[in-house]
Amino acid sequence: MYLPGFYLVVEHLPTENKSLVAPKDTTFLGLLKPWLGDGLFLSSGDKWSRHRRLLTPAFHFDILKPYVKIFNQSVNIMHAKWKQLSLEGSARLEMFENISLMTLDSLQKCLFGFDSNCQESHSEYISAILELSSLIIKRSQQLFLFVDFLYYRTADGRRFRKACDLVHNFTDAVIRERRRTLSRQSLDEFLKSKTKSKTLDFIDVLLMAKDEHGKELSDEDIRAEADTFMFGGHDTTASALSWILYNLARHPEYQERCRQEVQELLRGREPEEIEWEDLAQLPFLTMCIKESLRLHPPVIDLLRRCTQDIVLPDGRVIPKGNICVISIFGIHHNPSVWPDPEVYDPFRFDPENRQKRSPLSFIPFSAGPRNCIGQTFAMNEMKVALALTLLRFRVLPDDKEPRRKPELILRAEGGLWLRVEPLSGGTQ
Repeated sequence: MYLPGFYLVVEHLPTENKSLVAPKDTTFLGLLKPWLGDGLFLSSGDKWSRHRRLLTPAFHFDILKPYVKIFNQSVNIMHAKWKQLSLEGSARLEMFENISLMTLDSLQKCLFGFDSNCQESHSEYISAILELSSLIIKRSQQLFLFVDFLYYRTADGRRFRKACDLVHNFTDAVIRERRRTLSRQSLDEFLKSKTKSKTLDFIDVLLMAKDEHGKELSDEDIRAEADTFMFGGHDTTASALSWILYNLARHPEYQERCRQEVQELLRGREPEEIEWEDLAQLPFLTMCIKESLRLHPPVIDLLRRCTQDIVLPDGRVIPKGNICVISIFGIHHNPSVWPDPEVYDPFRFDPENRQKRSPLSFIPFSAGPRNCIGQTFAMNEMKVALALTLLRFRVLPDDKEPRRKPELILRAEGGLWLRVEPLSGGTQ
């Protein structure tokens, strides 16, 4: 099998050529297709453009605003478990495992309006999502299993098919049930019922979406977008939050400043809950999140296939058809842009400093037309989770320093372990 050459592009490509590298390479991403279908993450061309237009309203602030209450609820469940484990002092916890369940819990509620109680009891659907992610990583490390004919004759291949079927059947059942509800009610009646619950689920928005010709998304398209959001939204946010807590554990002075900011914001308020309006009132906490996303970006690189020759600023040419590996990690650690790049310094993101850098020097959510459509959703969830965690717990470093482990997202070898210590003033 012939694979075009790979180029590592650390500095951004010339602005006028950015659109020329838009198509994603499918060598690896094709492994995800049986699970994610032709959703935004994998589609291209006219289909991608149409779906991007139709999905954009799902991330309008009117839709995102009620999700903040769901974030609070899911974080509260996670914290109740942490407090139980910490009854006799501090608890040593593996962050990815705990936070992944919390983000999956939030996503299932926001996407489907479904509470699986997955943080406290077993959920077949959530287990299937986690298994699919694990199997994809494992398959990506065995080149001969990229061939479907071989892979689906292995035990892992059969497990992958079974997990895919379970996830697809769940999503299909939700879509069918919502279609039946819509067929029995007028659109106004449906929206009125949703107004009472104060939440319009992601699936609802997709079912009601129509393009300029009045054409709706098919059930298969809706399933692909829902499955894509579940895949893309849980691991990345869990990785980001885990590394944020790690960085604040290692820098207690920044952790305490964030805590004081949250305490001041919520002073005298009962219950202690982060609301939509609070999200813009946490400037230092936001700076700490962004600096951690720079130092430990959840997604470390992007792959794009050149549609024509790309001329770099120094005159060298990347030939048409080649794959560019654009290193987010490399860009975020470029010493000519970020002095002392391994140092965790939230003040890099002070608004005054930000104006001095290229917008393409910080791309944790990618950049350009194919940037992450869910980045506001993710940032909101991270702010809520981090604010409530620091309000209720002191986060302390583990004895062993974690080693970065890049997979689908940036993990830590052997897990990312931290200690959490309940604060007497934090309530739920």
